[in-house]
Amino acid sequence: MRFTKVSIIVHDKPPYFMGSQLRGALGYALKKVTCINPSCTCEGCFATSNCLYHQFYEEKNTFHKYRFDFELGKEYYDFSLYLFEEACEKLPYILSALYQLLTQNGLGRENKTYHDFELYINDQRALNHGAFTIPLNSIQNFSIHATHQDMTLRLATPLRIKKNNRFVRDDSIALEDIIGSIYQRQMQLLGEGYGKFPYPIEGEIVSKTIEYKELTRKSNRQKTTMHLGGVIGTMQIKGLNIESYTMLKLGTLIGVGKSTAFGLGKIEIEESKK
Repeated sequence: MRFTKVSIIVHDKPPYFMGSQLRGALGYALKKVTCINPSCTCEGCFATSNCLYHQFYEEKNTFHKYRFDFELGKEYYDFSLYLFEEACEKLPYILSALYQLLTQNGLGRENKTYHDFELYINDQRALNHGAFTIPLNSIQNFSIHATHQDMTLRLATPLRIKKNNRFVRDDSIALEDIIGSIYQRQMQLLGEGYGKFPYPIEGEIVSKTIEYKELTRKSNRQKTTMHLGGVIGTMQIKGLNIESYTMLKLGTLIGVGKSTAFGLGKIEIEESKK
């Protein structure tokens, strides 16, 4: 899995759930940066097959090859935008859109702009005095150097996974649900079809503290309020095999479940020390 991580810090108070605001603002800026159609409309456009904005925002029934990453309830803007696979090669467009978003378009109802902020690419400072420096290793490959059998798994932002055609709202979520969701997302990001996780899933959830967290966003396009709730909390897991651990580790990079582009499905793991 190839990826690029762009991180931004702005010392201003964001909304409790900044994902909807960030995704909407990026879309507006990205369209300005990439659109070459004089009408600025996507319907019937001759360039949709090569348009990054169309790929990120207009294509339906697809796994978008990016996601926002952040913590809920931060005191200041501290977020990352992950790009996956061929989207990594569009990094210059993304940087241009993010810069325009912050310095010209602004955030929030007041469209507040910023000129004093930090920007990093794969944790290397990449913006100095208004000029970008893209590091040579801007595209990295997912890898792990060690595996662990025991861990604490944290569902940091609402995880939206369906079981029996309904989103899980309680602690009935199982290890198989999470690993299966990560695997499906991996296959889609790699351009492959759906399939069952090809290895046995070994691991026991010995304890968990799970609750349902509701989030909402207003959709200007659909003129409605959308619900983005899911489960958050922690799980203590023991006895993982290598394949199951690897998939959970990958989930910390690519996210889990639905609406990862908004920052949902963020998971973190803490390996148990013996």
